[in-house]
Amino acid sequence: MSTLASGGPAHDVLVPHWLTAAEREQLAGVVRAAVGDEALHPVAAIHLADVLTELHVATARDAVWPASAARVRRVTGWGADVLPVRLSSRELESVLTLPGLAPALRTALCQDRP
Repeated sequence: MSTLASGGPAHDVLVPHWLTAAEREQLAGVVRAAVGDEALHPVAAIHLADVLTELHVATARDAVWPASAARVRRVTGWGADVLPVRLSSRELESVLTLPGLAPALRTALCQDRP
């Protein structure tokens, strides 16, 4: 393990955002539309492409290791379709700047489920 030099750049921390299947589908649609926009800043496009990758990884992760998310769902009472989508602060910021992001999805991304 290494440590960062004082004042050095911080590593991206991936934070799980527990989203339903419908929310993940909505998010993928909004992100795909944004990535297809030629006016999108190239750096934002990279972050949004990473969000699309994580959406696929979240589904694959649950297929390979279903017990992990299942324990959280059992304890919280969330539905069987709720999965963690792990996003860095940069990825989340890129998503939150998208004008097509529905208010309910924005809320789901900005706080944990009740």
